[in-house]
Amino acid sequence: MAAQSKIKAGELIEPGDGDAVELAKRHLVQPWPYAGSVGNEARALIDAGDGIYITDGSGKRLIDGPAGMWCINVGHRREELAKVMYDQAMALSYNTPWYTMNAPSAELARRIADAAPGDLSHTFFTTGGSSAVETALRFMQFYNNVRGRPEKKLILSRGGAYHGSTYLSASLNGRPRDRDWMDGAGELVVKLSSPDPFRRPKGMSVAAFTDFLVDQFRDTVARVGADRIGAFVGEPVQASGGVIVPPDGYLKRIREICRENDILYVSDEVVTGFGRLGHVFASGDVFGIDPDMITFAKGVTSGYFPLGGVIISERLLEELRRSNHPDALFGHGLTYTSHPIGCAVALKNLDLLEEGVLAHAREIAPYFQAQLKTLEELPLVGEVRGVGLMACVECVADRESKDPLQLDKDVGKRIDAHCHELGLLVRPLINMCVMSPPLIISREQVDDMVAILREGISRTMDDLRKEGAWRG
Repeated sequence: MAAQSKIKAGELIEPGDGDAVELAKRHLVQPWPYAGSVGNEARALIDAGDGIYITDGSGKRLIDGPAGMWCINVGHRREELAKVMYDQAMALSYNTPWYTMNAPSAELARRIADAAPGDLSHTFFTTGGSSAVETALRFMQFYNNVRGRPEKKLILSRGGAYHGSTYLSASLNGRPRDRDWMDGAGELVVKLSSPDPFRRPKGMSVAAFTDFLVDQFRDTVARVGADRIGAFVGEPVQASGGVIVPPDGYLKRIREICRENDILYVSDEVVTGFGRLGHVFASGDVFGIDPDMITFAKGVTSGYFPLGGVIISERLLEELRRSNHPDALFGHGLTYTSHPIGCAVALKNLDLLEEGVLAHAREIAPYFQAQLKTLEELPLVGEVRGVGLMACVECVADRESKDPLQLDKDVGKRIDAHCHELGLLVRPLINMCVMSPPLIISREQVDDMVAILREGISRTMDDLRKEGAWRG
């Protein structure tokens, strides 16, 4: 008989006490592990959360800078969401979506349709962002098969993109480290340049860079053939790529090329949806586009329950209903599609967003961005960029070359370690620090966050100078 853990619910676990840390090293495989430590690794233990704060395994209280993983939008420890989970579980904990349905999923689909741009009117619910993107791509394949275009299946994606961890969704990812040791459906994907103005060619204006991106897209469609391209998948803001905010007008121009060439435009709002930019969806309200599909997850339940989905254009569904193949089966589904607890939580989360959290996010976002922008005074910082309540601090060896490679590759982790000691959790991405706090953050808490980040970067600069790794 296996030994039982001594851990009790709510108990504070001290690192190295033989419980959570040792159990993780013996039995838990963490996401994105390195081969040298896979299955033998314990990461920072988080014991509790409250509002914008979390408490680690040593009892230290930290500002949750990444909001979990872009997702704790209404904050930790919301009793309203916990109560909904309990009430729905006591009423109906699960039903099979193959031949039954539940009321919360139908109501949530209606609420989402009301908030979505254009004619996006129907939602297929999934378990998260990866499965949402996978569903959108499988729907594109099914759609073109039914319409008699089996060759129209290629997918356009971009450098710097992140779209998931399933086989097909991960194939779209545009960061080298995502693909170095992993297989993918590379034959189905055509990669384009990242719309990163900070990395545009030296001497090129932002307007000229935008023209370059649009011309590249148009030329790629002409070269590959519109009759072979089924979809373009793009984040309105490339999140895990370093909060890449595209140039003004770029997304609208790409949308028009897709429309002209009958290429489905899939807007990946797994991060930007449900408040991160101050609106339920950013595609229409922030960027003025009406995609053929929108994928979402994360903020839809503020991370309290795994849920995602893809919203589909009424036009596409009507074309399928009018086709000559009424018996064609979209053979795709998940055990937890339209999960009643997840949908009930999402409904209450949407209430909280619409009853004040969205308005607060829109009001505080300019202050959040302006305060973070002051970090550009530090010589290690090449750029601070962002929109809404998501931002990135990118560190460079020097501002002239914008070269991150001469720096210690773990500079982001170094900054995070100092910030952790000072009371802030940061999301480090090689030479970058990403900030996306809960949407309920106050001005005073923004000030605290920026002050800690400034000190963490300053201490890292001192470390690098002492080691001779940087001369700034």
